Amino acid sequence: MQVTYWAEHAWLGTHVEPGVAIDVTADGRIEAVRTDVPAPPPGAVALRGLTLPGLANAHSHAFHRALRGRTQVGSGTFWTWRDVMYGVADRLTPESYHALARATYAEMALAGITSVGEFHYLHHAPGGTPYADPNAMGEALIAAAADAGIRITLLDTAYLSAGFGEPPNRHQLRFSDGTADAWAERAAALKPADHARIGAAVHSVRAVPAGQLATVADWAKDREAPLHVHLSEQTAENDACLAAHGCTPTRLLADHGVLGPRTSAVHATHLTDDDIALLGGAGSTICMCPTTERDLADGIGPAVRLQQAGSPLSLGSDSHAVIDLLEEARAMELDERLRTRTRGHWTAAALLRAATADGHASLGWDDAGRIAPGALADLTTVALDSVRTAGPDPLHAAETAVFAATGADVRHTVVGGRHVVRDGVHLLVPDVPQALADSIAALRG
Repeated sequence: MQVTYWAEHAWLGTHVEPGVAIDVTADGRIEAVRTDVPAPPPGAVALRGLTLPGLANAHSHAFHRALRGRTQVGSGTFWTWRDVMYGVADRLTPESYHALARATYAEMALAGITSVGEFHYLHHAPGGTPYADPNAMGEALIAAAADAGIRITLLDTAYLSAGFGEPPNRHQLRFSDGTADAWAERAAALKPADHARIGAAVHSVRAVPAGQLATVADWAKDREAPLHVHLSEQTAENDACLAAHGCTPTRLLADHGVLGPRTSAVHATHLTDDDIALLGGAGSTICMCPTTERDLADGIGPAVRLQQAGSPLSLGSDSHAVIDLLEEARAMELDERLRTRTRGHWTAAALLRAATADGHASLGWDDAGRIAPGALADLTTVALDSVRTAGPDPLHAAETAVFAATGADVRHTVVGGRHVVRDGVHLLVPDVPQALADSIAALRG
């Protein structure tokens, strides 16, 4: 059905506009955006607060949601955290993964996220034996996103090695197809849907042998699909790459045709000047995941310099230490303030662009992330009357949303013109906290 949403205040890319009517077609696209509409037109659905384009979570590992709280005990490193993660991965089945992902994606919808990029490498049964349907795990994620009411780009991930030619360890056997050619054959059987697009990922330069990187890159190029890669998250990866190949991971990716405007490098934390020039010159997007990067003590990446070099920025919640794209946006700015001891590296408008238009573009949803005719009718409304957001002039609502609001302030989420979250209640998953608790309890060892 056609519907009109009336936004009390709307972010139109450059400014906050009061009283905006958004006409949506039956196929879920914005037909018209009408300003200077001081009250809801007859029959319109009112969205009170600040309405933004839907938020794009450009980097997710859904099963990591089961780690929240468990990995906060004691100390350790990224590598000790990884051991705990393997324990959860070992226990997942297509059925339990669907339940966990459905609850996790519903949590995202409650936080205003309308699209997720799922960096998916948990392909096979324990021991590496394929399921009867070799894509059972990926299809469980696609179904989970539909059940939670959000869009998904399934970034099917090549993960072939424990590190620079080492065979997969016993945990990683579930991840590996053996060769990039076998990965490509399996991934080619995945089918897109109205709410789902299929992309590719190189897990990392340590997990895909250099001679097989081009196979993954060509698969994505032939389909004009997004291609994502974990890049230089840890200095240990850089050191091992230098030892194995005599170059940095970024140079290795460039030399094998992985970089380009459809490529997104996730983290990109520990880079040389030449790395930054390569990424920016290729127009590759950088996906920053500040809440995970600080949780794992990874470091603060050179996001400002990367953007200045030509790389768009996107944001992801990665390990889901929290799921809150507003927090990711402000953390990118605030981390940079701590590092440089200066303020104002990005405006609220620039941070919102990373969380919306540029994030969606990195996932292959170029028709989302803006409130404009022809765009997908994906909307997020942030309350302006909570204890965090009450008080500022509505003209500064974008700054209030980015620097004060949290995902808990999201009042409405609309995907394709359909209300998924209304007045803070998920309409498809009746009790999201219970769904999370039940799906995570089922995985406890």
